[in-house]
Amino acid sequence: MRRYWLIILAMILLTPLGLLADGTAWGEWGPEDLTEKLGFVPSGIEQAATWWRALFPDYGISGLGETAGYIVSALLGAAFAYLATVAYLKTLARPK
Repeated sequence: MRRYWLIILAMILLTPLGLLADGTAWGEWGPEDLTEKLGFVPSGIEQAATWWRALFPDYGISGLGETAGYIVSALLGAAFAYLATVAYLKTLARPK
């Protein structure tokens, strides 16, 4: 189990390597990016763009550098995924 946590920690600490890549990550396109790639913006994405705001836009956290924002985002994402999995498994283990 300890090895599992070390692998997760290593992946979290390596997330800023994405900053070295050119372009955007797959699926992280805003309306402007989609217009450039597709020539149009699907209506559902256009509607969601008006009300959805990311907790940390572009992984930026004011007061922290870009690299720290990536690491904090990875930590929060991993924690959320872990807690969601534990909650789901507890519902499966509940006696009927």
